[in-house]
Amino acid sequence: MRYVWLVYLCALFYQPVFNPSTGFLDWLAVAVLIALFLPIYAATFRVRNDRQILIVIAGLGALAFAGSLVNSGASVFAIYAAAIASRLYPVRRAVKVVAVLVGVVALMVVVSPVPMPWRLAALGPALLFTPVVGATSIFDAERGRAHRRLLRADEEIERLATIAERERIARDLHDLLGHTLSVIVLKSELAARLVRVDPDRAAAEVNDIEQIGREALDEVRAAVAGYRARGLGAELDGARMALEAAGVEVEVHADPTNLRPEHESALAMALREAVTNVVRHADAQRATISITTVGADVRLEVSDDGRGSAGVAGSGITGMRERIAALGGLVQVGDPKGGADRHGTVVEVTVPLAGRANNGHQALESGGL
Repeated sequence: MRYVWLVYLCALFYQPVFNPSTGFLDWLAVAVLIALFLPIYAATFRVRNDRQILIVIAGLGALAFAGSLVNSGASVFAIYAAAIASRLYPVRRAVKVVAVLVGVVALMVVVSPVPMPWRLAALGPALLFTPVVGATSIFDAERGRAHRRLLRADEEIERLATIAERERIARDLHDLLGHTLSVIVLKSELAARLVRVDPDRAAAEVNDIEQIGREALDEVRAAVAGYRARGLGAELDGARMALEAAGVEVEVHADPTNLRPEHESALAMALREAVTNVVRHADAQRATISITTVGADVRLEVSDDGRGSAGVAGSGITGMRERIAALGGLVQVGDPKGGADRHGTVVEVTVPLAGRANNGHQALESGGL
């Protein structure tokens, strides 16, 4: 884009082309002004600190003022300077510089020796667009800074959350395994002493060690599952934050649920994957997240008004289907209801409620008895 903006140098040709009294010196002035402008313009992409930016702006302002004495189109250099002023920080410094540039252009209108109507034809637009371009550029620059601050804040929050979860899992594992491993060590020492004296009791101790080890393994798996999944409530908050940060207007409707931990974890991971697809691929303006209880199931629906789904499902959707299917649930991905004029994608995930799952386990246990 830096080369596209050079099109505004056409303002320098306005006066020589339409002024009947144009001579060789007028065209020479155009060439000299462009030759002086281009190195300064190239330097604007290399400056890094406010001091260097101010030097470049001063150079453009001086060139605009001096050039306007022979060619009123040189006032366009003040517009370039106003655009560069947006890189100054804090914002009030950039506003002050733009105000000074507007004053310089107003002074050009007063002192320029260029006859009318060439003076107003070129200096009038510069007087109008210098504050407009300056204000627009300052707004865009400030929005970019705010976006970068938000990204840094999100990264810091994620880093702190990761540290907190690592500390939590470390505490949980210490609490879970500290006592268990101590018991295993004691029973192993006892079994080693009894293996010759009382083999039957030694075998019983070994069986106890095996049972304790299995229980510890189940507890570790449960702790790790808790580390990987933040829970449905926290995931809803994270989904809302991610969508709003991406500029997507979101509505959330969530009924209270009574899901087993592994089902809630799977539903939370499905929500994360669906929202990630909206943020990365949908190019949507609005999205809706709903969690409802339908009979013996809990249904998650994530819909958007974006470009819609096409082609083969990605690895994320495939993994979601496999994870939900292992729990007796179902994942459906399709177009919104309401006809061909509706755009977007709907992801619907259904998992069984806790009561239904518990009944199934009780039936298995009764059958086994």
